[in-house]
Order: sequence, then structure tokens, then C-alpha cells
Amino acid sequence: MKIFGLTGWSGSGKTTLIVKLLPALIARGLRVSTLKHAHKGFDIDHPGKDSYNHRLAGATEVLVSSPKRWAIMHELRDEPEPTLAELLVKVSPVDLLLIEGFKRDRHPKLEVWRRSVGKPLIAVDDPTIVAIASDGPVPEATVPVFDLDDAEGIAALILDRAVPAER
Repeated sequence: MKIFGLTGWSGSGKTTLIVKLLPALIARGLRVSTLKHAHKGFDIDHPGKDSYNHRLAGATEVLVSSPKRWAIMHELRDEPEPTLAELLVKVSPVDLLLIEGFKRDRHPKLEVWRRSVGKPLIAVDDPTIVAIASDGPVPEATVPVFDLDDAEGIAALILDRAVPAER
């Protein structure tokens, strides 16, 4: 399994770009999964549902299964957040895993950057960023710059620069 990351500030369009990239990568015959880091807490469960009540009652993990999908929810219960390396072993093997976030980890990444967000370019100080996708020119860039709508070009870059996951 190979990995490649997308990073950038909140509001830059990382998720929107991933949604454009998935069909471009899958059309090349690849099985692709994603792993997203959420800075804030999140919930995929809802009050009143059985799985929610199981977690509320103290279950460390709850696996929910249906004819269409299954999901495991793991409550950390004051344990430290797992590292990217620890999460990679939990992902079923695919051809390519796109990682959204985890900007401090050392895998190759594309920075999604919009001047209008008002945040500095991460690529300036991060050698793991191999390219930038932006909605305008980035004259200060020292790596290739792609238009945010160039899903085919970015997909080609990802396939060229993705690295084997260290599991």
C-alpha cells in the first residue's frame, strides 16, 4: 500500500480536492482509501441509537454492521490519540491511501493553499511538501504549483510521489 498526503489550513479546500481526485485515481484502476485527521472531536453516532448507548455505557469499541457498510468506533477514554503509524495498521490494504491532515508527519504531501484564507504557505518550511495546489499564482513557491481544478495532473503527481506505507 502506498500513501500520499494532502495538507493545508482549514478552509483551503483539502476535502473538496480529495473528492475530485478519488474518481481520477479510481479510473486508473486503483483501489483508494482515505484517512482524515479531525482536530476537534467528532461523532459518527447519534443519541438514542443502540451503538451510541453501547459507547455511553462504557464499551471501548463498538462495531456496527449492515448489508451496506460496517464501522468500528473506538473510544480513547483518556488514552493518547494514536499516531499515523498506529492508524495505518488499522486500514485495510489498498493500492493508495490518501491522508488528509497529519501535517507534521514525514510522508510526501501536496499543500492545498488559497491566499484568501490568509494563512502562510506551509511548504516554505516543510520539505515533505512536494507540490502545491492553489486557486491562483504562488510566486513564492519552490515546488511545482497545480491549479486546484487539475485533478488529472495532481493524480499523476500523487502516483509518481506516493511512498510505501510503513506498517
